[in-house]
Amino acid sequence: MLPELGHFALILALLLAALQAFFGIAGPALGRERWIAAVTPAVAGQFVMVATAVGCLAAAFIGDDFSVRYVASNSNSALPLFYRVTALWGAHEGSLLLWILLLAGWTVAVAVGAARLPRAFAARVLGVLGVVSFGFLLFTLATSNPFLRLDPPAGDGADLNPILQDPALAVHPPILYTGYVGFAVAFAFACAAMLEGRLDQEWARWTRPWTTTAWAFLTCGIALGSFWAYYELGWGGFWFWDPVENASFMPWLVGTALIHSLAVTDKRGLFKSWTLLLAILAFSLSMLGTFLVRSGVLVSVHSFAADPARGIFILAFLVLMIGGALALYAWRAPLLKSTAGFEFGARESFLLFNNLLLVIAAATVFAGTLAPLISDALKLGTLSVGVPYFNPTFMLTMLPLMALLPLGIHAGWKRGRLSDSTRVLLLTLAGAVIFALTLCFGIFAHGAVLTPVGAALGAWVILASLVDPLDRWRRGLSLSRAVLGMTVAHIGIGLAVIALTSVESFTFERDVALGSGASTSAAGYEFRFDGVAPIEGPNYDGVGATITVTRGGAPVAVLKPQKRQYWVQHQLTTVTAIHMSRGNNLLVALGDDLGAGRWSIRIQIRPLVTLIWLAALIMAIGGAVAASDRRYRTARAPAAAPLPAAAGEQPT
Repeated sequence: MLPELGHFALILALLLAALQAFFGIAGPALGRERWIAAVTPAVAGQFVMVATAVGCLAAAFIGDDFSVRYVASNSNSALPLFYRVTALWGAHEGSLLLWILLLAGWTVAVAVGAARLPRAFAARVLGVLGVVSFGFLLFTLATSNPFLRLDPPAGDGADLNPILQDPALAVHPPILYTGYVGFAVAFAFACAAMLEGRLDQEWARWTRPWTTTAWAFLTCGIALGSFWAYYELGWGGFWFWDPVENASFMPWLVGTALIHSLAVTDKRGLFKSWTLLLAILAFSLSMLGTFLVRSGVLVSVHSFAADPARGIFILAFLVLMIGGALALYAWRAPLLKSTAGFEFGARESFLLFNNLLLVIAAATVFAGTLAPLISDALKLGTLSVGVPYFNPTFMLTMLPLMALLPLGIHAGWKRGRLSDSTRVLLLTLAGAVIFALTLCFGIFAHGAVLTPVGAALGAWVILASLVDPLDRWRRGLSLSRAVLGMTVAHIGIGLAVIALTSVESFTFERDVALGSGASTSAAGYEFRFDGVAPIEGPNYDGVGATITVTRGGAPVAVLKPQKRQYWVQHQLTTVTAIHMSRGNNLLVALGDDLGAGRWSIRIQIRPLVTLIWLAALIMAIGGAVAASDRRYRTARAPAAAPLPAAAGEQPT
């Protein structure tokens, strides 16, 4: 009866989400204190019910209950226990349930943190989150119920998709979804501020830690998905501009702009319209990613093969939520005026350029992602948009952004006073140029035209970020966590630029056909193919190759790439072998059996590629440090008066 219990728990969660939304929005509007007080219990109850439903579904997977259609479609009795648990979010219905659980968890966290906020404002935030939860719960129960039964039960399951039977991809969705869902909190704060007319610096300060935390999780989730693609899919790439990759990258870009816009609103009371619009846009793009993955309108290794009717439901919900938020924005935005000003060279100007360039970058990715879908819908023929479009258009926005970043770091608020930092900026730029020239022509002895430019900009960002913290440390002065986190995140950005520049410019790739005992040379390494042997795992078999790598006669590594065939789905997968040597990633993938003992083998040597994921981790750590700044843990703020009479709203 556990599936029925889980189904019933979801129904109760839907009802509690409706109460949370109603009491959270209507209570403050009508001045009903009892309704406001009822919001937090509804939040707690909803979380308990959703967690119960997830627990029931997990128990069905662990217990091999193949009378549940979702379990029978995504598990198998031979599947290892770890993957039976992670299979819960291996397809549409379960991943949606995971999304709802994470949203309920974020809502509980906000309810706890909102104890320091004015009661009416906190209730509005939770009410908006209740609307989002209600929509997703209704979607699940109406179109994506994971507890539907099979009659008669299946004898065994169809197994989890073999490419999902990987540790990195098993934990990738929870981390990525935590970031996705976290932007719902920024969206809820923005909507609550517009409903209440509380569009001041305090609102921005309350929103910053939630937004930064969501951004940090999304950074880790994107990096983990990239790392999985690098070693699992067999082609050795870490980013393919796949539509689903883009669906997570667009909210990351807009979220990055939102973090910086919130900083200006918090510090100077400026960019209020920008901040509200970016909060709406970040969540909109998260919802759009959900639509793309689940609607069936695109083909991707990351997407779920779902009924397009489900996509229509999500699209309608997206239009309703975002349309309502934009209506609120249109209502409040004309009233957002500030008497504060700033000079052209002030930090505010650089942060404004930052917002513009990041939004333009997101727009170019958006256009390239949706262009094939629009072309197909209008029957204009098949349109393929890939690396030749994305790389140059994205670079057009990123190069000026990286060039402005060191200047913005050293510009002062209100009055830039960049002349005071001229010497420091020139010295750090000179050091960055020397580093770039050494990297391109000293270490690798070649490079494209833009290679030293990218390497120099990345190094300049790092050096410029370190100047002020090191100076304060030398003088024994303290550094706030917000500033420290910003510094760490900027170092991560600079490191990522250097790593991406190096990988794109200096990667060596070769496809060869080798028989047992044959060798080939690649970038100073010798690769000897020692043959293949049968392998067998808990639910697969296949062949594994042994390849001995040497350099100058000295042993470097023994690599063992594999080709696996999973028993239930009879699907072939490639397991690459990777070894780090002198900062290079040696990657070997086993291809096809060519007969007569010969196999096709792909060899790649990618310098500094590991730094890409290290840089993402550093950025996420920087975000976590910034979000923990003590300024965000303020005492209860007094309720603010709403905006003037044009709102037509009674004081709360």
